[in-house]
Amino acid sequence: MFEVKGATFEINGKPLLQPIKHTFEQGKVYGLIGHNGSGKSTLIKLMAQQQPTSQGDIHFDQRPLSDWGNREFARQVAYLPQHLPSAENLTGRELIAFGRYPWHGLLGRHSQKDADAVERAIALTHTEDFADRLVDTLSGGERQRVWLAMLLAQGSRFLLLDEPLAALDIAHQIEVLALIRKLCDELNLGVIIVLHDINMASRYCDELMALHSGRLLAHGTPSEMMCSSTLEAIYGLPMQVMKHPNGEHNIAVAQ
Repeated sequence: MFEVKGATFEINGKPLLQPIKHTFEQGKVYGLIGHNGSGKSTLIKLMAQQQPTSQGDIHFDQRPLSDWGNREFARQVAYLPQHLPSAENLTGRELIAFGRYPWHGLLGRHSQKDADAVERAIALTHTEDFADRLVDTLSGGERQRVWLAMLLAQGSRFLLLDEPLAALDIAHQIEVLALIRKLCDELNLGVIIVLHDINMASRYCDELMALHSGRLLAHGTPSEMMCSSTLEAIYGLPMQVMKHPNGEHNIAVAQ
């Protein structure tokens, strides 16, 4: 479990994230929503130990993040940044195998346990057809599934995903989010994901957290958050909320 306890972040005295308090549990998908520059990526980077808090603290499993070693933490929490590192000349299987780094280091020999973890991740993400292809030759949606497989091979209990749908078309966005939702339910993962599309967030997340100008503006279930006044406060424009044609969730349309 993650506990954010008044965490803040500032650069040269300029606050980018105001004090935030929130708890994140396993078995749920949390969507961080809000306009650009609202603090979503800053919060997820603090939780991923990519940068330290300026004030306040963040605990994981009741221990401050500063008490966790990098590899020890990575065995529990996997982070996918907004701008992915190069995977040039790597096959899908080779990239997925990098997920085993926290367990044996960069130069450690892979055991049968590592090989089994890689094959399990490939099976869970249905990336068998991409495993022996160069990652650079894959489509955006295929590439994102391979990166998710790498996180699963890591064996972590929490996934922190910073805008994993960026540059994907609608079909691939749905494909990736449906996979994330399925993995959360089947593996009891905690998932914290930065999203821009409020309708995708409403459809696939258990809880939404709206940030605005570095502050936590509102949070709740999608049904609680999907109301016109709340969405206007978040995005700064009038929005009409209606039932999706399938009747399972609400959708919002800008007026």
